[in-house]
Amino acid sequence: MSPSPDSNDPRRPGCHTTADLSRAGWQKRYDAGKTGWDRGAPNPMLATWLNTGKLQPCDILVPGCGRGHEVIALADAGFDVTAIDFADGAVQSLTDELKRRNLKAKVVQSDIFAFSQPRSFDAIYEQTSLCAIHPNQWQKYQQLLAGWLRAEGTLFAMFMQCDERDDPPYSCPLETMQVLFSKPAWHWHDAIKQVEHPTGMHELACVLTRTNLEK
Repeated sequence: MSPSPDSNDPRRPGCHTTADLSRAGWQKRYDAGKTGWDRGAPNPMLATWLNTGKLQPCDILVPGCGRGHEVIALADAGFDVTAIDFADGAVQSLTDELKRRNLKAKVVQSDIFAFSQPRSFDAIYEQTSLCAIHPNQWQKYQQLLAGWLRAEGTLFAMFMQCDERDDPPYSCPLETMQVLFSKPAWHWHDAIKQVEHPTGMHELACVLTRTNLEK
C-alpha cells in the first residue's frame, strides 16, 4: 500500500530509507545467517514456470538476487540474465558459482534504487527483493519494476507471506500487493499458487503483465 508522503521523511523516528540498505548492513545479515528468505536452492515454482513454458528464454532481470539460486537455474536454461545484489558475500558467491558451472550472467553489485539500465527487460523474476525492502519504499520499488520492464513484459513474482515483523523478510499480503501493483500499469493473471517455504513461511506465486499504456 502506498505510504503517506511524510512516511518517507528520514527525520521521522523509525523511518527506513534507502540509507538503511547499506552494503555493510546486508553483509552482516549474511554473516549472521539472517537470510530467512533464502531456501538454499531454486524456488520450485521457477521449475514449474520453466517446464510449462510459461517462462521461456528471454532477457530477464533478477533484482535482489541474494546467492542467486534462481540466477543459476535461469542461466542454465539459456536466459540472458542480469542479477543485482548489494551484499559482497552474495555477489561473490554467485560469481564463483557461475564460473564453477561455466555459466554466464551479468552480476551487478548495486543498491537496487540506484540501478539503471538503458534497455528494458522482457521479464523480471521477483522473489527476494520486495520482502527485503521496508514497506514504506514499496511504491518506489514498484515504479522501478514498471520502468525496467518493456511494455507487455512479464513480472514473475513470489510474494512472501510471513508474520508481521520489524526487519526483513517483510510479509507481502496479497491484498496489499493487488493495490501496489494495480491498474492501469499492471494486469494480473488469474492463477495464484501457494508455495511452501522450508522455514514455515510460504509464498504466493503470481504472474503480472506490465500494461502497454500507449495502446
